[in-house]
Amino acid sequence: MKPKEIYEVIDSAYPKRLSDEYISFYGGHDNSGLLIDLGDEVTGVLFSLDLSLSAIEEAKSKNCNLIVTHHPAIFYPVSRLSIEEPVSARLIRCIRSGISVISMHLNLDCAARGVDYYLSEAIKGRGEENPNEKVEDGGYGRIYEISETTAKELCDSLKKVLRSDRVVLYGNNCKVGKVASFCGAGVDGGAIAAAKANGAQMIVSSDVKHNFICDILESGMGLITVTHYAGENYGFEKIYRQLEGKLGIRAIFHEDADLL
Repeated sequence: MKPKEIYEVIDSAYPKRLSDEYISFYGGHDNSGLLIDLGDEVTGVLFSLDLSLSAIEEAKSKNCNLIVTHHPAIFYPVSRLSIEEPVSARLIRCIRSGISVISMHLNLDCAARGVDYYLSEAIKGRGEENPNEKVEDGGYGRIYEISETTAKELCDSLKKVLRSDRVVLYGNNCKVGKVASFCGAGVDGGAIAAAKANGAQMIVSSDVKHNFICDILESGMGLITVTHYAGENYGFEKIYRQLEGKLGIRAIFHEDADLL
């Protein structure tokens, strides 16, 4: 199989049109798709949340000449390539090593059983899903009920499920029965307003700016932050497990544990 054929299998399960639809409705930027296509027969596929140097090295050592990432290997146009610059250095290493790259970003976030959904699963969400920003059969930003617990207990549970000690609670140890979660760096004024309007007592996300932390607390809600990596790697590994048997070729999962 060639990289294009692997991409078609992945796209049939998590279509790029979800990313296009999200950007059309809500704005933003993405660059999902087959980003480096060297056209060779695929010897193995390595899944990694990021196109990290360690992922490239493991791909080489395990005879995988295709890497599938969540975060785009090329997010904005690259005007020049230099081994001294981190982004272009990774691209140069891939091309020198004969490694093609597929990146599937917002379509994996927004899919009905995508990265954003799996963060809610990690929090043990139940009841009717209510995506804040809806797209076909899915959406981004979920608001849902959980079995009532305390904020600290929810923190401790997330540390275990996400396998990360970098889980931080802002606010007091309140009772929590309804949560709004946003994978990645999705918290903004609109997300906060939607969480409050739908009765959430707690927001869970990552990379939350200081002014939004203040707004959340002054809106009477609590906030739990997780690392961007931990909050998305959990779901990305679930997606890998679903795809590995459909690719018709050996696939492995890479983890950058120092980012959890």
